[in-house]
Amino acid sequence: MKDQIDIQFVSDIMCPWCVVGLGNLNQALAELEQQVSATVTFQPFELNPDMPQEGQDFDQHIQQKYGISKEQSDQNRQAIKERGQDVGFDFSFKPESRMWNSFDAHRLLHWAEHEEKQAELKQALFKAHFTHAQNVADHEVLAGVAAAAGLDPKAAKGILESGQFAEEVRQKEAFWQQNAITSVPTVIINNKYAISGAQPADVFKEALEEIISKEKDGLTED
Repeated sequence: MKDQIDIQFVSDIMCPWCVVGLGNLNQALAELEQQVSATVTFQPFELNPDMPQEGQDFDQHIQQKYGISKEQSDQNRQAIKERGQDVGFDFSFKPESRMWNSFDAHRLLHWAEHEEKQAELKQALFKAHFTHAQNVADHEVLAGVAAAAGLDPKAAKGILESGQFAEEVRQKEAFWQQNAITSVPTVIINNKYAISGAQPADVFKEALEEIISKEKDGLTED
């Protein structure tokens, strides 16, 4: 009988390291599939909640936010591309690449959980943003991404235009902030254990094995 674990993946679709972290987590879970049955839920976190709807040039944003030079920014992008290749993801940074407000995307992800298409939508949003440089704050684009994930684009458009699930997403964001989640990705296991950062697959695997062992022994963290 497989061990059941609950995973809350706190992240933002604007975060490239969330792509890498998710890829590594999925790899770890694949390696443990004979032992573990995991339920993964994606939780909202906005790196830039005040980002205007028109977005901001990607390079300009990174340089301003982190106080780094263009050369350092280019080096970071190359490192991200290489880490992406390791998990089978194509980071295709383009001259037109921008950072966008991700709140509406989080509203769709909230809906997609109930439609049992959350993982598919998460990956589709990552690809739309980081591979195809699409405006994932635009409602038409988001409806198209929803369709690519197997969701009803008309229903998605209706949710986006109506503001539905805004309060639910705000409440979730506040919950994680109140529980000291200040950076992403953060992976919460069984509502007890937190793993921060885009850890390598072997680190995730080792942590999961240790947690399962603790749970079996009836031990919990203070």
